[in-house]
Amino acid sequence: MTTSFDDLFGESPVMAILRGLGPSRTLELAETAWSLGILCVEVPLQTDRDAESLALVAARAATRGLAVGAGTILDVSDVERARGLGARFTVSPGLDPQVAAASVHAGMPHLPGVATGTEVHRARRLGLLWQKAFPAAELGPSWIRAMHAPFPDVSFVATGGISTANAAHFLEAGASAVAVGSALEDDAQLGLLADLVRFRSIGATSA
Repeated sequence: MTTSFDDLFGESPVMAILRGLGPSRTLELAETAWSLGILCVEVPLQTDRDAESLALVAARAATRGLAVGAGTILDVSDVERARGLGARFTVSPGLDPQVAAASVHAGMPHLPGVATGTEVHRARRLGLLWQKAFPAAELGPSWIRAMHAPFPDVSFVATGGISTANAAHFLEAGASAVAVGSALEDDAQLGLLADLVRFRSIGATSA
């Protein structure tokens, strides 16, 4: 079954990034994310332990009809490895046309990292209309707003330094989604994360 970012973020504008936590903790936080309505989960694939985490979470997600992605995909070889572990989409910190092509060819949508107008333009020409604005905290919400002027058809996922304190600012600036990590480990922020999940419907209601 083919996954699309339109579907992944159709119900919630939030993605959970679960980096380097080990298999059991990664699965625990994935379950937390899903219970909050965060349906898009990324597990960065950098070590053998990460591979175990990805395989475990992907298998559990499949029983729920959900998709898990592999992050920090740097090489074409990483794409096939991610697919074999059960990933349904890939994410990279930068823009690599070969990695993007390999992922799409493997049936997995690819989310490339971009930080300049040139990179946004190049990714768009490759047919990648969902892009990861990274590092978002350094770029700022105004970057999202500025990029939407020349590239209104591109959807940005603000990633890097995003917390419950600043996530709404990026969504208000036009980001289609935000990616969070450590907030899932803080019980005090779970209620705020639930509010972010409902951000789109709240905004639509007040419009």
